[in-house]
Amino acid sequence: MRANSLKTIKGSGVKGSWGSRVFNAINITLLILLAVAAFYPFWDCLVVSVSSLKGYLSTNVHLWPAEWSFEGYSYMARNADLWISYGNSILITLVGTLVNMVITIMAAYTLSKKNLKGHRILMFLAVFTMMFSGGIIPTYIVVKDLHLMNSLWSMVLPSAVNTYNLIVLRNFFADLPAELEEAALLDGCTDVGVLFRVMLPISKPAVTTVTLFYAVDHWNDFFSAIMYINSRAKWPLQLFLRSMLFENDAAYSGGGESLFLLGQPMKMAAVMMAVIPIMCAYPFFQRYFAKGITSGAVKG
Repeated sequence: MRANSLKTIKGSGVKGSWGSRVFNAINITLLILLAVAAFYPFWDCLVVSVSSLKGYLSTNVHLWPAEWSFEGYSYMARNADLWISYGNSILITLVGTLVNMVITIMAAYTLSKKNLKGHRILMFLAVFTMMFSGGIIPTYIVVKDLHLMNSLWSMVLPSAVNTYNLIVLRNFFADLPAELEEAALLDGCTDVGVLFRVMLPISKPAVTTVTLFYAVDHWNDFFSAIMYINSRAKWPLQLFLRSMLFENDAAYSGGGESLFLLGQPMKMAAVMMAVIPIMCAYPFFQRYFAKGITSGAVKG
């Protein structure tokens, strides 16, 4: 009986048919090509950063350093402005992400309540900002009138809430069983206690994912610094790297010897030093991504 069943399954050819094998082969090939296309720019940047200028110029395709050199990293490590900008970026990322999460969590939890009067209007106003914004000039005027110019707060407060992240958390909270909240309230817990003692511990995937999104946005933000930060001592890392790369290009055209000798390897070393901290954080949050995003993106 069992042997006949196995023969029937094998004979059906549902999983092993010629068409399915071709389809799987095409899928695997495309995924491999996409993975290579996504990984190669990073690998090229890494290889160039540990190559000498002579080794870099010896070939157009950089699969492996033709001549090893860490002069680019050495030059960047001796640059005091780099470490000042590193500290500014770390401070902006930590404080900004904390402000983002506190406001987003409380707003999302409040908007997840169906019995909240006017919650549809509030959600409409939140979604409206995704389609229409005040624009660069009005935002600049607001920041200036609030006396935030040339302050690190100018890179935190204007982006205190991201509507997409707010919706993800709001939908996640709305999907949680209402019985948990009711049981906590019957035990004498306040609304704030329910949020921080009951809801947040079981919302770790969504909260962790949104936290990483905010942290990456703050770490990579340089446009806000261009607009609001005038003092070089308050530059974040991204703005410092942008300025350094421009100075390097000027050295090529003006004959600046120290930067000219380092050239493209120094640029790639600077880029790698900016990318590595975020890359190191991703593996610790990777397992929360799929559940964190999909669980809060089903319902509207």
